Amino acid sequence: MNQPLRALVFDVDGTLADTERFHLRAFNQAFAEEGLDWEWDEALYTELLDVSGGKERMLHYWRQARPQMVDIDGSAIVHLVERLHLAKTAIYETMVNEGLVELRPGVLILMDEARRRGLQLAIATTTSPVNVAALLRRAVGPNWRLEFPVVCDASTAPRKKPHPQVYLQALERLGVAAAAGVAFEDSSNGLRAAMAAGMDTVVTPSAFTRRHDFSGALRVLPSLAGVSVDQLTEWRAARQRAAQAVGAE
Repeated sequence: MNQPLRALVFDVDGTLADTERFHLRAFNQAFAEEGLDWEWDEALYTELLDVSGGKERMLHYWRQARPQMVDIDGSAIVHLVERLHLAKTAIYETMVNEGLVELRPGVLILMDEARRRGLQLAIATTTSPVNVAALLRRAVGPNWRLEFPVVCDASTAPRKKPHPQVYLQALERLGVAAAAGVAFEDSSNGLRAAMAAGMDTVVTPSAFTRRHDFSGALRVLPSLAGVSVDQLTEWRAARQRAAQAVGAE
């Protein structure tokens, strides 16, 4: 029997807001300020998004763009990536504070309805806590942590998506079973992470992830506009009925 819906768990980048184009701009500005000749275009960044985590993304690109370089003491590259990531994060936070980054359609309405109906809300992301705080402080208000008492991010769950660590951690802190929650994602890595944790997942692809494989998603939608708690409940029930019908054959 399907468990009653008790929690909604949201990814951040690309899911709550169309952030990736601003992250891309911030990366390129950080590279330029460091004096690097790197410049990522949208096509390259789309490929790099297959690698979860900003630092991991830069290290992956470094190995592709500079395969001949050898880090003699084993720390120079790591220190540069750390410095670049700090600079990029500060640039991105400025963009958010200037109001350039907005939540995607339907997100706030669904959150408000979920809270009114007694559902818990949580964040499960592989981005840094600074990025999460900057976006939600601007979009939800200074007391955003009251709306999201459970926030799991790169600082609490170092094993990046598609590993399910961040979702398993969020469910544990919420105190709910995977079958009592719905996850919201925009990428195949996020979908795989949520599904591996046992969660039904609604996917709203961004321009950078629309060509990903979303097999197994509860629904794939252009946005959360018009999505309600009752719809989520019905979609989950329909999936359960379909699974029971297959099992009865």
